[in-house]
Amino acid sequence: MSSSQTLQQPSAKEETAASDILRIQLHDKQVVLIGTAHISRDSVDTVRRIIETEQPDAVCVELDQQRYEAIRDPHRWRSLNLIQVLRRGQGAFLLANLALSSFQKRMGMGTGVKPGEELAAAAEEAEQRDLHLSLIDRNIRTTLLRAWRRTGLWKKLQLFSALVAGMFDNSSMDEEQLAELRQQDTLSALLEEMGDNLPELKTVLVDERDRYMAYHIAQTPGHKIVAVVGAAHVPGIRKNLPCSMTEKDIQDISRIPEKSLLSKSIPWLIPSMVVALFVAGFFLGDRARLADAATAWFLANGVLSALGAIIALGHPLTVITAFIAAPFTSLNPTIGAGFVTGLVQACLAAPTVQDLETVGDDLATLRGWWGNRLTRVLLVFLFSNLGSTAGTFMAFHWLKDLI
Repeated sequence: MSSSQTLQQPSAKEETAASDILRIQLHDKQVVLIGTAHISRDSVDTVRRIIETEQPDAVCVELDQQRYEAIRDPHRWRSLNLIQVLRRGQGAFLLANLALSSFQKRMGMGTGVKPGEELAAAAEEAEQRDLHLSLIDRNIRTTLLRAWRRTGLWKKLQLFSALVAGMFDNSSMDEEQLAELRQQDTLSALLEEMGDNLPELKTVLVDERDRYMAYHIAQTPGHKIVAVVGAAHVPGIRKNLPCSMTEKDIQDISRIPEKSLLSKSIPWLIPSMVVALFVAGFFLGDRARLADAATAWFLANGVLSALGAIIALGHPLTVITAFIAAPFTSLNPTIGAGFVTGLVQACLAAPTVQDLETVGDDLATLRGWWGNRLTRVLLVFLFSNLGSTAGTFMAFHWLKDLI
């Protein structure tokens, strides 16, 4: 029996959101695919109305388990063990997550809607109506790590810059702008531009997730399914339904790639070069200048890392720690200056219960990033690391003169 895809004429209730709704027939299963904007009041209303009208057997939402629990529990930050996060080397991942959340939250300020509220509404409707709820998106950590490890150094810098810029972007959108953005031709143009400029990122962030979600929509039990996804994913999901992917295909795009040989080598390469320059300078160069070079190395790393901690408004003892630790951590590929300064800041100015409860709101303002003790620890982690890295490369200017 063949499958078909049809755009069904909207009812009167659906007229205002007709462009956001797509009906796909899969054998004996009908999928009502709703394309949403994650910060739109109209999207929230549309999701609730469609579920009420269609009376589906199941609801699929563009969430993974982690984000679903985050939406369900607004006080989840209370249980966060920040020191444990830093010890596990997950500080950068948490910071990236917060940067993305911060950007979405500020974008949503023009509509008065929390990011992902339409997904929460869909999950709530499913629970209240005792419908099967399917979380169809790939784990966010897997997606970010796949994107990071599949891009080259220059693209990594672009991605990092975009995340940092997102922390300080004050853009907002109203419902009219969001409605225009959800139009298929606009989205197609934006995705095509992204594919031209950042093909690896589009593959991981959009194309792979389209296939992943299409597979799980097809696997969801029931004769009528309402699936709620971001509008950017609608064309890709439509293309991939009916889904020909297998469980092995899903496992392949759910795997975190190993670090490249270059990525594994760089943390060891730089300290090795520094040590080699000192050794060469001792045996082949002017030994009288060796002490000056060592001082230059210490100061370049220490001062710039401490400056980073100051920019993050770190505790005075954190700043001193950055100055002392950075020259040594720069020679140790297993530990970074930010790890040390982050731990010290977390101990000296531990986030309070209020900080943990208000972090979601504080992300919306630049002042909030520095005022909240949780995000300040992460800023200390970030800026002291950046300062130490800059100091390392600056110090090479003096070290190369040793021989």
